[in-house]
Amino acid sequence: MIVTRSILFQAAYWLTSIFYVIGALPLLMIPSRKPLMYWILAYTRTMCLWMRVIAGIKIRIAGKENIPEGPCIIAAKHQSWGDGFVMFSQFRDLAFVTGDHLEKFPLVGGLLKKMGAIVVDNCGGAYARARLVDEELKIAQGQNRRILIYPEGHLSPAGQQYRYKKGVFHMYNAYGRPALPVATNLGLRWPQQSWRLTPGEAVIEFLPPIPPGLDKETFMSRLETAIEARSIELLGHERPEGIEIGAILPDPGKQTS
Repeated sequence: MIVTRSILFQAAYWLTSIFYVIGALPLLMIPSRKPLMYWILAYTRTMCLWMRVIAGIKIRIAGKENIPEGPCIIAAKHQSWGDGFVMFSQFRDLAFVTGDHLEKFPLVGGLLKKMGAIVVDNCGGAYARARLVDEELKIAQGQNRRILIYPEGHLSPAGQQYRYKKGVFHMYNAYGRPALPVATNLGLRWPQQSWRLTPGEAVIEFLPPIPPGLDKETFMSRLETAIEARSIELLGHERPEGIEIGAILPDPGKQTS
């Protein structure tokens, strides 16, 4: 049954994605970004519907009372391709940080630009990336937008983590707004990039926001501790076996053969 559900979900995933990408093309011609963002909202909510109806994943959103009014940095745990769908389904106009690798896919570059995504040049130097982010942050702040970032920079297995990248502090410091940590256990249901999904409840939890103005060491420690501790708690009795819970994994980009 799990295999059948997973195959059906993958079929729905790709057919739905193709439909919404093609449907988004005319919206690129409209000066306003709002129609496209409503289209993206419909797409992500449809994907969450398929997760529930086809894959049997019941998504529970907790801690919405912790979401600040107005702009903020949403720093979330990233365990699954499904994370983005769930996060975007909760907000009508969400900016997000991504690497330039997504621009390699047909039509995606134009969509990212229209959506106001903050696309980071992975091949550029630290100074160039910081300058680009500062420019994009000013635009997002002027539009009163929330910004989603995954501070690990990679999809991590449930119960483990990658080192948090300092770029999240740079954004928090430059934006001058609260940072909202987000914990999850979605990796138990839709692990990383796996095609196989497991039915059950998945939790996305918004944690108490971190106020602006903290120094780098204090902010990074507070953010990482909040996200990782709660994400491990959300595993409950389903903690994966055969791994070291809480282990920090080596950066895939620095591994050598």
